[in-house]
Amino acid sequence: MPTTRRSLLTTGAAGVGLAATGAIPSLAQATPTRRPDPSGPREPFPALVDDPDGILALAEGFSYSIVTRTGVTRLDKAQGVTPSDHDGMAVVAARRGRYTLIQNHEIDPGAQFGVPHVRGTVYDPGAVDAGGCTVITTDREGRNHGEFVALSGTASNCAGGPTPWGTWLSCEETEDRAGAPWEEGDRTGVFQKDHGYVFEVWADGSADPRPVRCLGRYAHEALAIDHDRTHVYLSEDASGPNGLFYRWTAPRGLRLGPRVLTRLAADAGTLEAMQIIMDDGSVLPDVAYLTSAQLGRPFPVRWVKVPDRDARTTSVREQFDDSEVTRGRKFEGVWGTDAGVYVVNSYAWKDGDLPSDAVPHDGMVWFYDYRARTIQLVTYFPHQPTTEDGSPARFDGISFDGPDNVTVTPWGSLVMAEDGEGASHVLGAFPGGPTYAIARNQLNDSEFCGPVFSDDGRVLFVNMQDPGLTLAITGPWERYLGGEPAGSR
Repeated sequence: MPTTRRSLLTTGAAGVGLAATGAIPSLAQATPTRRPDPSGPREPFPALVDDPDGILALAEGFSYSIVTRTGVTRLDKAQGVTPSDHDGMAVVAARRGRYTLIQNHEIDPGAQFGVPHVRGTVYDPGAVDAGGCTVITTDREGRNHGEFVALSGTASNCAGGPTPWGTWLSCEETEDRAGAPWEEGDRTGVFQKDHGYVFEVWADGSADPRPVRCLGRYAHEALAIDHDRTHVYLSEDASGPNGLFYRWTAPRGLRLGPRVLTRLAADAGTLEAMQIIMDDGSVLPDVAYLTSAQLGRPFPVRWVKVPDRDARTTSVREQFDDSEVTRGRKFEGVWGTDAGVYVVNSYAWKDGDLPSDAVPHDGMVWFYDYRARTIQLVTYFPHQPTTEDGSPARFDGISFDGPDNVTVTPWGSLVMAEDGEGASHVLGAFPGGPTYAIARNQLNDSEFCGPVFSDDGRVLFVNMQDPGLTLAITGPWERYLGGEPAGSR
């Protein structure tokens, strides 16, 4: 490894969501409400209080309602009950005090509460009781006004991303092939179609279960469309080798819009993988080489074309040598703004998943700047080893790790779902500033998924994957996440 790259392997300061010097993006350009005020100290988020019902710990002044519950709430038109494994989600419409959500279900075939096959929504008839998407209508009080199946016959629908035209792009986190058998308990079956694609999902009841093949076939996690509607940025949650961060560029003269992606040919546009460029011109082989010492430092980015995006014989990430691309263990959440896109790298510390001289970490949040074509680290979670009983070792009484899904609030701050060791939290953060808990799973150690705010900032919707809950959380969000300086009221 070149000396210039090795020189980056410094320990930096220890902490969670460490502050940085230099230019840190403020990211509310696309939102309807005001941007965070960077001047002065922000009011700390209040301490969380135990929930007497033992489900969700929140701060004083905040409350929650359960919108859907696996196996309990019922789908419209006698479609069955709410499926399990709630994951990525978006608010795609709001009117008359009601919100429409599109929600992923990260399920493999044969599940007890899989997404039922509903006529017109089925991609693969062989993927029985597997993943897909449901559409939920709720309101500011979190009341359930209906839920129905919008996509079925897919597998392991993890995250995705909203489109500017009000749909949801759902990502399959799998590489299953047609003809491959599946087994769940005493149930068996065979996939009839290839999986590992992106699907466009509509909230109006119409369905078009065709994969968006031009975005590639791999273990998709999440994505975001840029402000010009000419690029899509996509993450890959995979290992052996570690996954990649991708950019798809539309054919010249094409601007994305309703039903455009599903009509494109499988080889339309260009799919490329990210290269982070070091001072000596070499490609950083894995983000785990960087530490908190690089917070706020912009690195040039180049993109290299994917040879076979449909992975006919070789997984996409295996089509590159380590010297050609920048890898990351668990590229997860992606969220776009007018200026750029966030991407989360959940951790790099599991046995055998690190380059020999890289540095363990428990999570990173990056920001890619469209115009500058640079990427910078804006939040860093240092590695905290576990104790003998397997629980996380605490650092100054704080233990956050494994950031996963991410969203930008209406005020420009960040909210992340935690999927790590020990208790799981919903986390708030300001780029370059501290990270803090805004909710805690008090029911079990299940991860949170799909946090997203309503456009008016009134409600934070979030999923608890197990036992499968959609939660609507209300409270004085702007007071703490809006960045109003302390003492200004």
